[in-house]
Amino acid sequence: MDDDIQVFADDEESKDRQFVNALARGLELLRCFRPGDTELSNAELARRTGLPKPTISRLTHTLTKLGYLGFSESRGTYRLAAGVLALGYALLSNLDVRKVARPYMEELSEYAQVSVSIGARDRLSIVYIESCRSSANVTLRLDVGSRIPLATSAVGRALLCGLPQGERDYLMDHIRLRDEENWPRVKAGIEQALRDYHERGFVVSAGDWQKDVHAVGVPMTGVDGERAMAFNCGGPAFLLSRERLIGEVGPRLVELVHKVEADLGRA
Repeated sequence: MDDDIQVFADDEESKDRQFVNALARGLELLRCFRPGDTELSNAELARRTGLPKPTISRLTHTLTKLGYLGFSESRGTYRLAAGVLALGYALLSNLDVRKVARPYMEELSEYAQVSVSIGARDRLSIVYIESCRSSANVTLRLDVGSRIPLATSAVGRALLCGLPQGERDYLMDHIRLRDEENWPRVKAGIEQALRDYHERGFVVSAGDWQKDVHAVGVPMTGVDGERAMAFNCGGPAFLLSRERLIGEVGPRLVELVHKVEADLGRA
């Protein structure tokens, strides 16, 4: 079963009268589709969710009727349909931070010749909601919708640093449970990020996520009821030495985030 997919027991509704189990399972099924997954069969969806094939068949039939999935009769497979895109577009189009931040992100991206992105948390991952690439021939090619780990990436660690202590502890406990073997190393990286954030205003991930990728991250101040977000600036390690990250790129990213917060009326 896919680690990012949750399966809800049949008695979930009896434990929480407001919880609709069938709806939860349908939404989890949609999460099975990842970048590169053009089409999936009922058998593959059953494997990824751990749900019985008859349950999967009812869910895919319903989601197809509602326009969230498309069905290929010749191949017997399903694909995401326009209904899912409409939901995603509605979310992105209503995020003012993307419109405000884009010019600043483009400026920093061209200056540093690397990528600048905004990420929001989805469980134990970060999903990019905006991304700018420079005109450099060599750069990170992560677009809107890309998922990267919360615990080891600069943007993920920055987001953790910006959370209240209780929420951060809750997430760190789940990160530990996900990968107990590597937890000591992951925990040390997060704790170092917290120290760096309090000292410099930004965090560093130098080869912690991918050995040839260096990046800095800065959390953005949120408001009540709003999803936490963070910015990062990253690229190939040979373009972004640790010294350049700390002495040049990190401070510029902090300045960028302060400008965005001021334009949004949060400073």
